[in-house]
Amino acid sequence: MSTTLTEKKPTPWYRQGWPWFLIALPATAVVAGIITLVIAARTFDGMVVDDYYKEGRAIVQTLDRVERASALGLVADLKLRSESVRIELSALHADDLPARAILTVIHPTRDGQDQEIIMTGAGGVYEGRLAPLSTGRWLFQLEDESRSWRMNGAAYLPTETEIRIDPSSS
Repeated sequence: MSTTLTEKKPTPWYRQGWPWFLIALPATAVVAGIITLVIAARTFDGMVVDDYYKEGRAIVQTLDRVERASALGLVADLKLRSESVRIELSALHADDLPARAILTVIHPTRDGQDQEIIMTGAGGVYEGRLAPLSTGRWLFQLEDESRSWRMNGAAYLPTETEIRIDPSSS
């Protein structure tokens, strides 16, 4: 006996490959959209500022503080270790060196990893405890307690562990 085409039973749609392939394409887009939505909802970049005028004035004041550090002849050498930081600060006049300094370690994109360390010491040598820093670019901001001057530097960790901050060269 021979069978004809009409007598052959067709396979159900769910046992064929093409319908599943065509369903998988939009399903992948839906899953990727849900993942993107979850990431967007859980993270906050905090980059947009509401008061642009106030921020602009703050930038001008910051520039004045950097110029003051340059006028005082301040130069800082930072030495980073796994859990500590050492700063050797020099000035044109030893009287301009503060008793304590404030070091702010800033991650450019993740503000939750920022640290503010009160540095204590004498004779221009300051030391402080530092939480471990992740690999990547970090910004270092050194100020006196009265915030009359400021010095800024940057480093790529872990390769750059000694940083020289000289406001007169920038």
